[in-house]
Amino acid sequence: MAHDEHTDRFVRMVAPRAAEIVADGDLTPGDDQVVVDIGFCGICATDTHGYESAALPPAVFGHEWSGAIAAVGSRVSHLKVGQRVVAGVGPACGDCAQCRAGHADHCDLAFAEANGISDGAPEHGGFGTRICVSARRAIPVPDALSDVEAGLIEPATVTFHAVRRAGITLGAIVVVQGAGPIGLLTAQHARVGGAGRVVISEPSEARRSTAVALGFTDVVRPEELREVLAEVSGGLGADVLFECSGVASLFQPSAELVRRGGTLALLGYPGTDSSVSYGDWQSRELTVIGSLAYSHSDFLGAMTLVAEGRIDVASLHTGTIGLDDLEAMFDELDSGGSAHTKVLVDPRL
Repeated sequence: MAHDEHTDRFVRMVAPRAAEIVADGDLTPGDDQVVVDIGFCGICATDTHGYESAALPPAVFGHEWSGAIAAVGSRVSHLKVGQRVVAGVGPACGDCAQCRAGHADHCDLAFAEANGISDGAPEHGGFGTRICVSARRAIPVPDALSDVEAGLIEPATVTFHAVRRAGITLGAIVVVQGAGPIGLLTAQHARVGGAGRVVISEPSEARRSTAVALGFTDVVRPEELREVLAEVSGGLGADVLFECSGVASLFQPSAELVRRGGTLALLGYPGTDSSVSYGDWQSRELTVIGSLAYSHSDFLGAMTLVAEGRIDVASLHTGTIGLDDLEAMFDELDSGGSAHTKVLVDPRL
């Protein structure tokens, strides 16, 4: 589709598996807002599901964006035009029910921002040329990060949050189930966090090869996992298992791979209900930890690890497309046969 390079555009869903490119008007920031010129926006499994269902909040369809500040509101003093930023959530607000009760890590406002339902949430996500958002949500990018690395910070932060919540102890035996972008980043964070052995289970040969290239040696097919884990753990099972596939039928089998007293950490988001053995979990005293999104401090921690070269996000980047190619890429990713690990959308193409 030909377009005027000076016209702001964005992509929105109009029906399941049907998106349209809309010409955007001039964006003027409110007093506490900023306008960001989008540099990259990553495609995530959530976006793919949103393409299939057209059911996501508009701000979530394209939530992994990064770019540079184009304009700031009158009350914004901590950001300046030209500064690189990533999409995130603001610090704990101090005013919501969670904050007043002392649970700042679960601030209601930050949670609403992460899910695209806060007051003043943008009318579209980052699959576009520009976006206007609350200044709280624009987090400065360290100079040490490349633009591509900045474009991959959001999934790195999702996994930073999950691994931090799991509380890995030094030398722990960790299983990561699923070696998509989330699984590969989870495995890296677990390694940085002190895991002694990280066993990655993945059916795709291409994704297993990516895991090996990242320096992981215990990379197996799902049918090999139980035997390899028994050997690694002396028959006990995993200290921590991260379920990153989101396949509902794997919920109970995953729990059965965790040792008595161990931890099952849930990252993959299933679209259907799961059947589990409540008695099994109780009798083995499992700790089950859910993880969704992140807090403001998670972004700062994840960016520091990437800047220090301890987490490799750039090697996950396997392709860049323009807005006009977005629908075709969703179809490819949904087919299950794509060779891509992580695709970035560059609205300037």
